[in-house]
Amino acid sequence: MRSDAGKLSLILLMAPFALWILLLIVLPQLGIGYVSLREKVGPGQFTFGFGNYLDFLGEPIYWNTLLRTAWMSILVTILALLVGFPVAYYIAKMARQRSRAALFLLCLIPLWVSDLVRAFGWIVLLRETGLVSGALQWAGLISGPVELLYNDVTVVIGLVYTVVLFMIVPLVSTLDGMDDALLEAGYNLGGSRLTVFRRIIVPYAMPGIVAGCIITFMLTAGSYLTPILLGGKNSSWFTEQIYNQFITRYNWEAGATFGVLLLGFTSLVIWLGLKLTGQSLATTVAKD
Repeated sequence: MRSDAGKLSLILLMAPFALWILLLIVLPQLGIGYVSLREKVGPGQFTFGFGNYLDFLGEPIYWNTLLRTAWMSILVTILALLVGFPVAYYIAKMARQRSRAALFLLCLIPLWVSDLVRAFGWIVLLRETGLVSGALQWAGLISGPVELLYNDVTVVIGLVYTVVLFMIVPLVSTLDGMDDALLEAGYNLGGSRLTVFRRIIVPYAMPGIVAGCIITFMLTAGSYLTPILLGGKNSSWFTEQIYNQFITRYNWEAGATFGVLLLGFTSLVIWLGLKLTGQSLATTVAKD
């Protein structure tokens, strides 16, 4: 009886999560894949094949946009790791127990507002008549207003600000479980700070690093508002191509194809990253 009750409890606990995965992730992805295989042959008439994918391969502008999005997303992920690791290490290992919750709460503050509000916050700061331009003029560093928006640097800054929290959270979770005796042993054996960091801290934090990189990379590659608002007409992000196909051109077949390709390409990048770091997705999730 206890065994049956335990199984029933497990089923009831997992049912909402399973339904969420099935209804909001699996079925929509299957639907997108189905639409991507449709080829228009006439008004309301379709056949099935890989023509949409072949059309994508024949357009260099789409390939270039996809590769550019992947490269920019990797750059944002690296910068988020460089910014987030010291913050996570300080919260997990150096801050007092009483102040850890407050520091972690400060990291959560940007999530209290939407991506749209955060993007417009950067616009207020960096536009030609914004606070940064005004401060530079007041300090005498520039002679007139300067436009700091609508370039790749601004897009990268905005994206790092948006996703850095998702790098900090898994790192704090991983580093918090590291025994301080490991660090003391490293120093007692004559290791320098760099050696301890390289030989002890980084290997121990690797599952958190991999988990944070996966999350931030996927969020960055799938971002839409921040690249469009901060990059303007100079921005070339693959999600904009997907939006244009679905909404502007009302070409659902091409939009679905682009969506499948973005998912497949980002998954390939993550798989290569796991192979290069010697990690596995199952091990990373379990340790994190």
